[in-house]
Amino acid sequence: MMAPLLLTALAMLLVTALCLCWPRRAYQQYTQTPAQLFEERLQLLALARDSGELAGQDFDAAAQELKTQFLSQQQQSQLSQPGTGWRLPLVLLLLVTLLVGGIYAVTGHYRQLDDWQQAQQQLQQFGERALLGQGEPLSEQEMELFALGLRTRLANEGDDAVAWMLLGRIRLSQGAAEQAVAAFERALKLSPERLPLLLSYAQALILLGDDNSLARAGRAVAQVLTREASNTDALSLMALIAYEKGDMAEATSAWQLLLKQLPKEDPRYAAVQQRLTELGVDIKAPGRQITVNLFVDPRLKQTNPDASLFLFARAAEGPGLPLAVQRIPLPAGQLQLVLTEQMAMQSEWTLASADKVQVVARLSQSGTVELRPGDIQAESGVLDLTANTLTISLTLEP
Repeated sequence: MMAPLLLTALAMLLVTALCLCWPRRAYQQYTQTPAQLFEERLQLLALARDSGELAGQDFDAAAQELKTQFLSQQQQSQLSQPGTGWRLPLVLLLLVTLLVGGIYAVTGHYRQLDDWQQAQQQLQQFGERALLGQGEPLSEQEMELFALGLRTRLANEGDDAVAWMLLGRIRLSQGAAEQAVAAFERALKLSPERLPLLLSYAQALILLGDDNSLARAGRAVAQVLTREASNTDALSLMALIAYEKGDMAEATSAWQLLLKQLPKEDPRYAAVQQRLTELGVDIKAPGRQITVNLFVDPRLKQTNPDASLFLFARAAEGPGLPLAVQRIPLPAGQLQLVLTEQMAMQSEWTLASADKVQVVARLSQSGTVELRPGDIQAESGVLDLTANTLTISLTLEP
């Protein structure tokens, strides 16, 4: 890419040289020398003498004067340095070269051109380091080159969800929230169900901070929680959104759910504990919990788009009141949900109140936990909860 620019610059210098030298050569071609002028004028004096227009004495005086002028001109020419005719154009050419070079060094875009070439050549390497963690993390300059390479790829090859998502994450890491939101929205048009993309989109919207952006972030996080109710990143963002909106009750609830999902060695565990303590929440031990890997047949979602899913545990013997219950919009496909002691309907009747339990996943068309005609449910067998933690699988299908 630099070779054509250099050739163009050389061509321009040659044209400049021709422009500077050509007028001088033309002048020399059509202008008489001093000797030729002397001879011509002397002949004119001789003709005037021969024709009687000039007396002999006057001729001698005029010829002598002409000769004196010619000799004076010859002496002045000898005193001047030889070769000055080509030096002025050469000096002017050098000045033009230095002026053009200085202007280009200050205002030229050759550095940007080099960056653009480097970005295209190392795009794959940057991607491997950013996504796969191969090698050292990208520096700020390399991140900008990575973004430049992605923009070039999008311009040359058209829309690509992954490229737009990566560009959005780069802008998000640089604090350019508006640019990040724009890139994530382009990616979501191509891949609207990608959960990591929805979470990144919500993060960028939270950074904008206005009411409309927070509402859009909440909708994006809700999409994730519909499919993965125990997604810790989504729960964390939901708590943050509620906190930014001033809804401390919802923020507290989301952080409590998040705390139950996080292992104690997770760096976020202590931060969530601190948040809850600041809100005046008495943090208790996690207690008993049941993790449910649930598969919901997608056909149920298609035929019941407005239905709710109730997941609850009840004692195998005793009152039918649920020990713990969780309600979410009816999802589709595989997801993981968790029932804990804190999800009890009554504080004195929790998972700690029974050692033998049964777990039920119920599709409710009416939106209530009671079984109604048309509702569909899946039940586990009787489970032993004396170990405090339990993981089971259920399938809800027509």
